[in-house]
Amino acid sequence: MLLKMLLSSLIIFLLPVMSSAEYRAYQYYVKSKYNLTQKSKSYLVTSTMDPVSYISYHGGSESISVDLLRTWMCMGDTSRKDICEGPLSKVKGF
Repeated sequence: MLLKMLLSSLIIFLLPVMSSAEYRAYQYYVKSKYNLTQKSKSYLVTSTMDPVSYISYHGGSESISVDLLRTWMCMGDTSRKDICEGPLSKVKGF
């Protein structure tokens, strides 16, 4: 019984050390559906929000159109403020 509790405690304390965190990054091509001169230009966005959440958060499909260009996994510490670079950013020409 004592051995079982000791092993359980050891596993509970070592599990966070052995596990690794990750998150998915998305790159979108975003265009406003409103014909305002300052907002009508399209632009690239890199976000951790999935496409449905991104569209909903930014006014819905009536206000913006979003095309998913790339997606990749960011490994390691997820508390970082910056999104990691995509794997294609290391290749010349992308």
